[in-house]
Amino acid sequence: MKIFRTSSINIKILLILIAAVISFGTLYYTRILVEKLQERDRELVELYAKTFKYISSSTEVQGDFTFLFDNIIKRIDFPLILTDSEENVHNYSTGSGTRNLEIDSTLSEEETDIFLKNKIAELRIHHNPIEITYNDSIVLGKIFYGDSEIVTRLKYYPYLQILFAGGFMILSYLGFSFLKKSEQSNIYVGMARETAHQLGTPISSLMGWNELLKMQYDKPEKVMNISNELVHDLNRLNKIASRFSKIGSIPKLQPENLDDLIKKVIEYFEKRLPQTGKNVSIILEGKTTSKVDLNAELFEWVIENLIKNALDAIETENGEILFLITENKETIKIDVTDNGKGIDIKKRNEIFRPGYSTKRRGWGLGLSLSKRIIEDYHKGKIFLKSSVIGKGSTFQIFLKK
Repeated sequence: MKIFRTSSINIKILLILIAAVISFGTLYYTRILVEKLQERDRELVELYAKTFKYISSSTEVQGDFTFLFDNIIKRIDFPLILTDSEENVHNYSTGSGTRNLEIDSTLSEEETDIFLKNKIAELRIHHNPIEITYNDSIVLGKIFYGDSEIVTRLKYYPYLQILFAGGFMILSYLGFSFLKKSEQSNIYVGMARETAHQLGTPISSLMGWNELLKMQYDKPEKVMNISNELVHDLNRLNKIASRFSKIGSIPKLQPENLDDLIKKVIEYFEKRLPQTGKNVSIILEGKTTSKVDLNAELFEWVIENLIKNALDAIETENGEILFLITENKETIKIDVTDNGKGIDIKKRNEIFRPGYSTKRRGWGLGLSLSKRIIEDYHKGKIFLKSSVIGKGSTFQIFLKK
């Protein structure tokens, strides 16, 4: 289980890192955008101040600047307060001293002054005022300004985005956790049923041999044969118990002859094929030149599961299951091909999922356990290489030398 806990932790760390990168990236990009907009607004206010300065120092008629002044004012979409050098606001009742600022008309003159002074203090926090000077020495007035509505929204936008993204990630995580728990539940139920199924056959055999012993106790030769079969079934029980005990722990791997292991499983099934009522031949082609680090019991279980699936898929009178072994310097490849009914393309991504089964009495653990044994314990790969409806399927196993 340690392998999967580590994998789960790594996935969580990766998700957190991705979320952090997205969050900081959004904040950084928005900050740059806000700074550019604020820079544009400040340039506009400076132009506004220069216009006032030019008007105050010019001897030309005021109306000559009307077009320029009106066009600057029209572009201002943020709060602005024009004061004298002592920061007193004049003509606020006509709106010439303020811009984009709502003043309650029911306030008294004194209350309005207090409101404007508070507003000036608030604007000063965000931006330093721009001075209107005469001859670059005498301060005629000051312009206080704030952020436009779009800048204000942009400031809060990344936090809202992070909030929604965080909420989505939390919901996704909860959904993922629910699916994981549901899958684990299917595994536990399936394991319990698979255990009962695996134990059922040898236990039934033992009960049968016991009855035969009662009937043949006075015939030494038959008792000896029955005793041998009893030992065989007891060994089978021991192997089943050993297999299940290795699931959830890290089994020991040791050099094994791959060909011999596959032959052993094939021979086991060939003895029992007549009982299935099917005429199926199991063929082994190719061989390995060196031993492979394996856990023999678990690897045999994988081969058994693949043969069982192939037998269930074969519906023709003359069935065939072909094991083809090839190798190179680094890997060994095992192709398991049958001439069964094939697998629907829509279901190919589901066949290794715990609990998935096309059999009415299946528990959906065979391929799931096989995938775990090959990929998690042996660091190999198992997948459905190809499948054609009505013609058969090929599973492929990769193992490292």
